Amino acid sequence: MTTVDAEVDGRAAAERFRVEHRLGWQPLGDLVALIEQSAGIDVAVLDAGPDEHGLTMRDPRRDTVFIGVARTRHPMRQRSTLAHELAHVVFGDWADNTTCDWSAPSPTESRATAFARHLLVPGEGLTAFLDEGHEVDLPTLSAVVQRFLVSPKIATIALEQAGHIDADTRSAWWAVTAPQLAVRFGWGDQYRALQADSNRRRAPQQLLARAVRGYTEGVVSAQTIATLRGITADEAATELREAGVFPAQRPVTWTDPAELPDVVVDLDDLDDILGPPDGTLTTPAPDAV
Repeated sequence: MTTVDAEVDGRAAAERFRVEHRLGWQPLGDLVALIEQSAGIDVAVLDAGPDEHGLTMRDPRRDTVFIGVARTRHPMRQRSTLAHELAHVVFGDWADNTTCDWSAPSPTESRATAFARHLLVPGEGLTAFLDEGHEVDLPTLSAVVQRFLVSPKIATIALEQAGHIDADTRSAWWAVTAPQLAVRFGWGDQYRALQADSNRRRAPQQLLARAVRGYTEGVVSAQTIATLRGITADEAATELREAGVFPAQRPVTWTDPAELPDVVVDLDDLDDILGPPDGTLTTPAPDAV
C-alpha cells in the first residue's frame, strides 16, 4: 500500500466528492438517500450489536457494493459512520481486506475518518456559516452541531482546523454531547426526531424499488416487501394499495378443444380384466412356475 497522508488525502477526496456530485458547501441532508443517489450504492439500516456501527461489502463478480449501518439512538454517530463507510468505497479500500484488520487503527481508517469529517463539515461551508469576527463560544458550537448534524467532537475539530478556536477550547469542549447541547439551546425536539429516524430499520431504496416493481408484475408478494421493510404483510399491502400499486392480474389462457391432440386409448387389456359383459370380474391366471 502506498504511503497515506490521512488528513490531506481524506480532505481532498471529500472536496472532490462534493464537486463531482454538485453538493456545494452546504450541510448534507439524508445521507442514506444521498449515497444511494450519488454513488449508486445500496445502503441499509440494520439491527446490530451495540459495538457494531457499519460495514462495507463488495461483490467482485457483479462489481456491486453494499453499505450497512446499525440503527441507533445516536443520529450524529450514524451519519459519521455512513460517511466513513462511503470513504472506503471512494478509496476502494477493500482491495487489501485480506490482510488488514479494519478494527485496528491504521492510516486507511484515519483517512476514512478525515474524509467523513470534511464531507460533513466542509471548511468553506463552516466559514460561510460563522459571522466574521464573532466570538466562537458554546452557543456557536451548538449551532454548528445543529446545522451540520455532526457530533460536538467533529464540530470542535473542524472549528480548530479552521482557526476559529484554540487547543484549550477544544479540550474544554471535548466531553460535550449532542443531547446536552440540544436540550440546553432549545432544539431538543429536533434531536429526538433525529433519534427516531436513525433508530428505524431501512431497506436499500434500489432493492425495495425492484421488489415493488416485481409486485406490480405479480412475481413478488406483499410479504416479501414487508420483510424488507420490517413491517407486517397487511401493513405493506395497505401502503401499496393506498399508493395505487396493485399486482398485475394475468388472464388465464384456455385452450380450444379443437387444438388438443388426438389421444388413442387401447381398452383391450381392461376388457380382459373386467371379463364378459355380465359383470363378473376375471382374475388373470398366474404365470406358471
